[in-house]
Amino acid sequence: MYNPTVARLTYRALLGRRRALILFVLPALLIVIAIAVRAFTGVDDKVAADLLGGFALATMVPLIGVIAGTGAIGPEIDDGSIVYLLSKPVKRPTIIMTKLTVAIAVTMAFSAIPTLIAGFILNGNGQQIAVAYTVAALVASIAYSALFLLLGTVSRHAVVFGLVYALIWESLFGSLVSGAKTLSVQQWALSLAEKVAGDGYVDASVGLPTAAVLLVVVTVGATAYAGQKLRRLTLAGEE
Repeated sequence: MYNPTVARLTYRALLGRRRALILFVLPALLIVIAIAVRAFTGVDDKVAADLLGGFALATMVPLIGVIAGTGAIGPEIDDGSIVYLLSKPVKRPTIIMTKLTVAIAVTMAFSAIPTLIAGFILNGNGQQIAVAYTVAALVASIAYSALFLLLGTVSRHAVVFGLVYALIWESLFGSLVSGAKTLSVQQWALSLAEKVAGDGYVDASVGLPTAAVLLVVVTVGATAYAGQKLRRLTLAGEE
């Protein structure tokens, strides 16, 4: 279920000059902010949790997920080059799984690693806060990548819809409407962070069992449906 050639082409598309620049901006900003906060406030567990939760997990991870998830397949569908890839003797599920694997790897590398570094800068992993938010970023990277990869297969405006979900649904409605929190990848990931971190430093609105089930359902469901859409696209291209 993994094709090295497809992976290489996908990495090349995601890590091209312009996309790589965008991917580096948010992690670099997080680390710069962490250094500044540590210099001005010293070691403060609550401040560390607030920054990692409010910026790293709530903003950086979903935005990088949008870039990596939609960028793994969306541009190929938009410019028609996906038809050339589908004409090769590569199984369609293999294409989807390979692109998902690359999207997850890129999202994790550009979100979870900076989150861990920022956490150690802020409070040296006091109360397990750095590790807690890193675990949350890793898990969220998987779900976001699958979700936004699906968007890339079903819409030419995947980036717009991804940003609407990440910035409006999760950040705005998720903070104002209690019911919306149940349908938030961020809240599912926070439930894991809450389990790892010390008491009182992470507050998740979704229980861990529910969050775990929803993470699996969304990841598997989005991946399976993306595969179905790719099969239909194949038929259209062949016709």
